[in-house]
Amino acid sequence: MQQSNLSANLVRDLYQKGTSYVFAKKLVDIAEEFGYSQVARLASNENPLGPSPLAMKEAEKVLAFMHRYPDTNHSDLIRALKDYHGDYSFVTGVGMDGVIETCIRVLINPGDNVTISAPTFSFYGLAAAAQGGIVKYVPRKKDFSVDIPSFISSARDAKISFLCTPNNPSGTVTPVSDIEEILQNIKGILFLDNAYVEFSSEEYRPLMNRYDNLVIGRTMSKVFGLAGCRVGYAFVPDWLKLVYEKAATPFALNNISAAAAIGALQDHEYLEKTITFVKKWRDKFIRETVKPVLSSGANFVMIDTAPFTGDKATDFFAQNGVLVRSCRSFPGLEDHYIRVCIGEEWENIRFLEVFRKI
Repeated sequence: MQQSNLSANLVRDLYQKGTSYVFAKKLVDIAEEFGYSQVARLASNENPLGPSPLAMKEAEKVLAFMHRYPDTNHSDLIRALKDYHGDYSFVTGVGMDGVIETCIRVLINPGDNVTISAPTFSFYGLAAAAQGGIVKYVPRKKDFSVDIPSFISSARDAKISFLCTPNNPSGTVTPVSDIEEILQNIKGILFLDNAYVEFSSEEYRPLMNRYDNLVIGRTMSKVFGLAGCRVGYAFVPDWLKLVYEKAATPFALNNISAAAAIGALQDHEYLEKTITFVKKWRDKFIRETVKPVLSSGANFVMIDTAPFTGDKATDFFAQNGVLVRSCRSFPGLEDHYIRVCIGEEWENIRFLEVFRKI
């Protein structure tokens, strides 16, 4: 009873209401219940080829030093990022989620406005609300492209705005010209989430040389195959780098993860192999899936399962040994979509076989 009273009196209203990130449903138990010991895991947008051999080699080198705190600035990782991308300013975090949280911590006071192009990754809104930001969602058009005039109108008085391209969960790619139009018409920061950009043909990095209100978030979790290492980073304007480092949680990114990221950045052959594999199967999904599939620039596709809800379709796939993601929890998205990432070859084959039964 005392614990319950403490919760009611001390815990913020935001979390009393149960607000939290919705993870992909734990469907493996359903699959196993229906006799599948080997489950096709296509719900979390992971790299189907596993980690780069060079990433594992570099991580192994630092295992003996796990008793030491990491370099707070991760200088070796920053150098590797500059070798890979060019001479930009970078910051790091525990996944892109950590980068997002720190940027919000730097910029948002309670009551400040935050604009988000939706439907999209729900963590932007959760993190902004946790900092006391007032979140405004700007609906995308029916084809899931960004409504640029409406987004600009909302973002003009926002401290930070979020736009994901290729977008999660739709896979929609926003043209560079649209991003530039936004940047020219807002005063706050545009956080451009490029978690899946390596699977598309758009190139946003040169915008960093022309605009000092742009942050481009990236991750090592997708094309680089290091989801379990939780390494995120971002291109930032010089003025933001110093205050970001002041606000960042000390020693957040560990030595082993940073070393794995350095190795992955150097393994160009693995990178190209991953991109080629994903694009081949992504195109096959779009061609052979029997329901409407959106064009995608990511390592996943979003499929309209109407008249089935996303949850019903997800349960059906689980009963047939395939885990996919219901899109019901994405803000602003109607409840008849699933998201399916590209998996190993046998997983992709099973998915297509099951879809023909739906």
